[in-house]
Amino acid sequence: MALQSLNPATGEVLATYDELTDKQLSEKIDKAQAAFLGWKNVSYEERGHLMVKAGELFKSKADRYATVMTKEMGKPITQAIGESEKCAWVCDFYAEKAAEFLAPEMVETDASESMVRFDPLGIVLAVMPWNYPFWQVVRAFAPALMAGNVMLLKHASNVPECGMLLEEILLEAGFPEGVFQYLAIGSRKVAEVLDDDRVKAATLTGSEYAGGQVASQCGRQIKKTVLELGGSGPFIVLDDADIEAAAEMAVSARFQNCGQSCIAAKRFIVMDSVYDEFVEKFKDGIEAWKFGDPTDAEVQIGPMYAKSGLDEIESQVDRSVEMGARVVTGAGREGEVGAFYKPTILADVTEDMPVFNEETFGPVAAIMKVLSEKEAVSAANNTRFGLGSSLWTSDMSRAKKIIVHLDFGSVFVNGLVKSDPRLPFGGINKSGFGRELSHYGIREFVNVKTVWIK
Repeated sequence: MALQSLNPATGEVLATYDELTDKQLSEKIDKAQAAFLGWKNVSYEERGHLMVKAGELFKSKADRYATVMTKEMGKPITQAIGESEKCAWVCDFYAEKAAEFLAPEMVETDASESMVRFDPLGIVLAVMPWNYPFWQVVRAFAPALMAGNVMLLKHASNVPECGMLLEEILLEAGFPEGVFQYLAIGSRKVAEVLDDDRVKAATLTGSEYAGGQVASQCGRQIKKTVLELGGSGPFIVLDDADIEAAAEMAVSARFQNCGQSCIAAKRFIVMDSVYDEFVEKFKDGIEAWKFGDPTDAEVQIGPMYAKSGLDEIESQVDRSVEMGARVVTGAGREGEVGAFYKPTILADVTEDMPVFNEETFGPVAAIMKVLSEKEAVSAANNTRFGLGSSLWTSDMSRAKKIIVHLDFGSVFVNGLVKSDPRLPFGGINKSGFGRELSHYGIREFVNVKTVWIK
């Protein structure tokens, strides 16, 4: 099997790479295990020094790295630059905070001394997606490596150059060989890696199906997993919201990265008294965004990652329109070359339509009218997912009452859902389990060790 890098804006095959043989894969795992035996004894100070150097590279070479992201998965170049720069933030954060987050906790018991330690596990396999080909990986490796683990990366098969480049960055920063390695393998070889007893845990960001496959195998192997899967986040607009601000933010919340984000707002649930105003302002906002060639610095929406994604989003829109959804703007392919789908807003959506009850991974917003706050919360929770949610209101006491009833891993009031190193990130239900980022994230892949001394 070969891995293919294909430009979704042009359809051009950029490069083809051979998959690792079984022997080569085994040698990578050997190298990782050897590296772990040394890396786990390196001080937090030295690990942090190297992580800061990696962060400096993400900032100083952001233009170069962004070019690779843009050509491999179609991300607009300015957003790709921002992604690389955000990677520096998480590197710096864990370089500074790891020692504090993993410091032994003294506990008073009947012993002379008792404590809880946080020691590294060993090799962690990261199975990562194409939509944020740098950020998703870096937010996984920064805490894992700072905790003393080593990591093997199985990246999405359509972004092999991004995977190779991430390994190159850490080597250039001075990390020992073997601490972080990219594996040029397809999904069928993930099981082979997880079967190795030296691989102690796995973290996966991706589809519900992929998460189920990895979790199932790790369950049989009794290995720790963290899963960040799909999302169908609600964007709830109450009758007392600032409609101008909500509609303006709705454009970014839905259409950034061409709508290809687990945490993007996908279902816009709007109270009837402000519904028409919100729809009109949302339409004006997206029509002001520039759509086209992702290498153009002024473009905000580029192609989808592949023709397969284009086919799926087109099917979801067409079926919903047949069921009565109203096209406010967009709907349809753009051009004959590349995977371009017009930024689309559908209004008068109901809960039985595909754009409401399926995850829409592309530039399509579904707007539903509700008559009450209670109905809004009920519609928001009517999903098998539970990643992120956004609530818009000017009444904070009202917001705090509603927050309790929203069944999601995060609730953002008057803002778009985003990942921040200072806050835990993850979901519930079919959106997965475990947490990334913050002190919760760095403690996912450690041995929480009780020590009792008398």
